[in-house]
Amino acid sequence: MAGLIDKLADTIPDELKGLRSLRTTFQSRRSDILAYFDHPGTSNGPTEAINGRLEHLRGIALGFRNRGNYLIRSLLHAGGMGRLLQPYL
Repeated sequence: MAGLIDKLADTIPDELKGLRSLRTTFQSRRSDILAYFDHPGTSNGPTEAINGRLEHLRGIALGFRNRGNYLIRSLLHAGGMGRLLQPYL
């Protein structure tokens, strides 16, 4: 992939605006693109899952003014208080 990025940088004429933009993007994001190939099988899925839960929680917790109540609601929603609420199960 590094060879392809280098080849694009050398062969695309400046008159082709769309490909010039692609060339610039590839050059500026070169380390990110090559990192994808250095670490196969990685995904940002877990990060997106956590972000989705936090966004959902923020949506259902509108109106809480007490920080303690917001924290308790967050723990209830995330399942962090299950052990405290049902200790004998």
